[in-house]
Amino acid sequence: MLASGQRSHVYVDARLTTCRAEAMPLVGRLFLARMAERGWQPAAVGGLTLGADPIVAAIARESLDQGRNINSYLVRKQTKEHGARRRIEGLWETPPLNVVVVDDVCTTGGSTVQAIEASREAGLIVLGAIGLVDREEGARERIEGRLGCPFDRIFTLAELD
Repeated sequence: MLASGQRSHVYVDARLTTCRAEAMPLVGRLFLARMAERGWQPAAVGGLTLGADPIVAAIARESLDQGRNINSYLVRKQTKEHGARRRIEGLWETPPLNVVVVDDVCTTGGSTVQAIEASREAGLIVLGAIGLVDREEGARERIEGRLGCPFDRIFTLAELD
C-alpha cells in the first residue's frame, strides 16, 4: 500500500539510497542541477518529513560546494502541539523566502501538495517542486493544476524499471 492509498506491485523505497552516505552527494548534485536548469534560485529547500528529510540535507550540504548556500527546512505532517507549535522547522530566516519543495517518491502528489501548502501558509514563495522519482500517476497534474506550482522530477518509475 502506498502513502496515496493506492496499491502497486512496485514499491520504491528511496530512503535506501537517499540515506546512504556515498549517495548523498549525488542526490544533492542532481537536485541542484535540476533547479539550475529551471532557473530556480531558492534560499532554502524543504519537504514533508520523512521522505524529504535526507534529500533536503543532501541539497543543503552540496550547495556549499557550489557556492550557493541553500538552507533546508522540514515540514511536519501536523502542527506541533507543544513548544513553539510550528509546522515548519529549521528556518531561521524570516519569510518571504524563495524555496523549492522536494519529495522522494511522487505518486498522486499528496505529500508534495501538503508541503507546498504549508510552505505557502508560512509565507514562503514556492518556486517549484521536484520529486526524486515520479511514478507518473497524477502528481504533476495535481501539483501544477491544483496549485499552479511547476513540477519536475529526477527520474520516472519507468526509467528505473
